[in-house]
Amino acid sequence: MVLNPDSEALPLLGSKEGLGHLAIAYINPGDTVLVPSPSYPVHFRGPIIAGGIIHNLILKEENNWLIDLAAIPDEVARKAKILYFNYPSNPTAATAPREFFAEIVAFARKYEILLVHDLCYAELAFDGYQPTSLLEIPGAKDIGVEFHTLSKTYNMAGWRVGFVVGNRHVIQGLRTLKTNLDYGIFSALQTAAETALQLPDSYLHEVQQRYRTRRDFLIDGLGKLGWNIPKTEATMYLWIKCPGGMNSTDFALNVLQQTGVVVTPGNAFGVGGEGYVRISLIADCDRLGEALQRFKEAGICA
Repeated sequence: MVLNPDSEALPLLGSKEGLGHLAIAYINPGDTVLVPSPSYPVHFRGPIIAGGIIHNLILKEENNWLIDLAAIPDEVARKAKILYFNYPSNPTAATAPREFFAEIVAFARKYEILLVHDLCYAELAFDGYQPTSLLEIPGAKDIGVEFHTLSKTYNMAGWRVGFVVGNRHVIQGLRTLKTNLDYGIFSALQTAAETALQLPDSYLHEVQQRYRTRRDFLIDGLGKLGWNIPKTEATMYLWIKCPGGMNSTDFALNVLQQTGVVVTPGNAFGVGGEGYVRISLIADCDRLGEALQRFKEAGICA
């Protein structure tokens, strides 16, 4: 896919900023927006701020946390203006096969829905898995845009550097809004981002190995505490079920109070996240090992 850098790409103050402002640029009060649940909060909070009506697409473990397009009522699909989605996924760490992307493009073209794909974990993939870009799919650029960030791959969280690519008309609408809100990325950060993007593939392999090692370490440790967690193929998270059917907020607070370890309650990511918590792999194995030891001493297990 060849993109015109002048019209089909736009730098952002981080992808979160762009995802939220896209909603403000395109959603009118009362518009229907399709959003998976659970999902990254800005995917639903941005449309809510813009006055949109959220139709939750509840994701299920038995469906590998994939959107069930066939379950969306025809009358809802016909009203929908935008569909936000994110694979590899935050918070579930789910991945989607290329066939799914082809299906969602066909769905969006049929119902004339704008697709907004958040590909922030494009490089954080393991064991030979390569995430699919929405723009790899024929016809996707006619009805979609895709966001990316340097926060995860290049450890630049807080630097606020990201970009969006895809449909030029959608990007121009976002550009018009942003010209009234900001003056772009601080020039020193632009230089840092340019340097990061020019790093060799060996750097990406090191990052992937780092997270793969932490993933394996934590899955093994949680397995000894009773959790059966399949090996994730991407992202920096594990998505685990709360024991005994506990509410996710109650479980997260219980863990914090008994161990001092912070996990994120699944309901922070929408109603579909209830009953799960998200654990991040951002700490080294020694710190993860300390967390596991505290779990064991406190009797926290599946």
